[in-house]
Amino acid sequence: MTTEILEDARRRMQGAVDALDRDLAGYRTNRASPALVENIVVDYQGMEMPLNQLAQITVGDARLLVIQPWDRTAVQAVERALQAADLGMNPQIDGHIIRLVLPVLTEERRRDLVRQMGRRVEEGKVAARNVRRDAQESLRNMERDGEESQDVVRRALDTLQAHTDAAVEDMELASKKKEEEVMEV
Repeated sequence: MTTEILEDARRRMQGAVDALDRDLAGYRTNRASPALVENIVVDYQGMEMPLNQLAQITVGDARLLVIQPWDRTAVQAVERALQAADLGMNPQIDGHIIRLVLPVLTEERRRDLVRQMGRRVEEGKVAARNVRRDAQESLRNMERDGEESQDVVRRALDTLQAHTDAAVEDMELASKKKEEEVMEV
């Protein structure tokens, strides 16, 4: 039973790490990346859909994203969604293709992005710690109810802490890597 609790906690903590990785991928660097826009929600024919389900997103060069909607009637909806996302870029429409030119980030904007990422990383750590707290509670209840011995629960709590430490370390490493990319001139 303790192994099930530990495995569930490990899986949920990994989910928090993966969610943070996806969030950090959406932060701008001085290089174009489809991850910057692929999850922007577009209101298309009364349905809200992520941009990557409505269009092909490619990198034209180091600072250019090319968005080509599969349905030509979606161009205006995609443009509105990109403007509403407040990316600091103005979409340029050329027929049925949308181009986004990434302006060079100022020092102030890069520092602001790093602060935003720091808040997001802290939210990820809190999520991992909440998973740990729930699992600790379950393990202690098992010990209290006599389902597991004190030694087994103590070892499980140590393993749980190791899972938490690993998840927090993964988040820190991802944060540092992305911070270096953002601060790079």
